[in-house]
Amino acid sequence: MSSYEVRALPLYTKEHTWMKTVGNGIVRVGITDYAQKMLKEINYAELPSEGDEVVQMESCAELESTKAVSQVYCPVSGTVAAVNEEAMDEPSLINQNPYDAGWLIDVEASDLESEKANLMTAEEYKAFLDTI
Repeated sequence: MSSYEVRALPLYTKEHTWMKTVGNGIVRVGITDYAQKMLKEINYAELPSEGDEVVQMESCAELESTKAVSQVYCPVSGTVAAVNEEAMDEPSLINQNPYDAGWLIDVEASDLESEKANLMTAEEYKAFLDTI
């Protein structure tokens, strides 16, 4: 059994990102507890700008830690509607609270219903973590 927080609500990718609907076709995107623990201390977040296009399973952000520079793969396609400026100013928020204060971007999803088929539920993601 993994010792990582996996919340019931979001959908997950094998690249350790999550997405949850926040309303009006907007989904919030961030990295999982597993990802932030693997990265260790995140000290820099390079996020896209509002209005940028993102594509499902392509890099949409970069996180730098004491351990590595890692790409963040977007769980959905669409247009960036908002960027978490606080996480850019204080990247440790991503480590402290990856599902709430440490979210990365909000995306106006362009094809959410069909893209959801490529994502995992919390149960599927937990089972996936147990194989790593």
